[in-house]
Amino acid sequence: MLKEVLISGFGGQGSLLAGQILAMAGVMDDKNVTYRPVYGTEKRGGLAFCDVIISDEEIGSPALEETQCLVAMDENSFTKFEGIVKEGGKLIYNSSLVTSEGTRDDISYIAVPCNEIASKLGSEKVTNMIILGAYLGAEDFLSMDIVEAALREEMGPSKEKLIPLNRQALEEGATCK
Repeated sequence: MLKEVLISGFGGQGSLLAGQILAMAGVMDDKNVTYRPVYGTEKRGGLAFCDVIISDEEIGSPALEETQCLVAMDENSFTKFEGIVKEGGKLIYNSSLVTSEGTRDDISYIAVPCNEIASKLGSEKVTNMIILGAYLGAEDFLSMDIVEAALREEMGPSKEKLIPLNRQALEEGATCK
């Protein structure tokens, strides 16, 4: 099993946190994992993305030149990285913010109205968990219980009260296939 994903958005959307949680879940599931964050110098608003690779085998390089899946949280991420999705791969995107249409017929596109779902759940802050849930639902290789354990680990005891809402966001996203 080999899973490669690039998760991208603008600073403040939580794309790096989503990648950290995914990577931690992979570690908790006894997989080999790499996590490589990249972000601009801006505190908020600049491009922020991460590569996450999860595998049963040893991983040669943490940097992805091509990826099996792109998770795009905004328009810039969609247009900038659509071309690096491998043939047969997936592009999962936040259709609340992405207005571009896909230009390729050799990959699958999964539109997820993250902001609308987040509003329904009562917090715009969970858009990253919604789109992470969509990725997990589309790839189906980690249990939600392991992902919740990773979420608890990454958020720490001081944010325990946020776990139920984030779990709900993950589960809502997982239904968007």
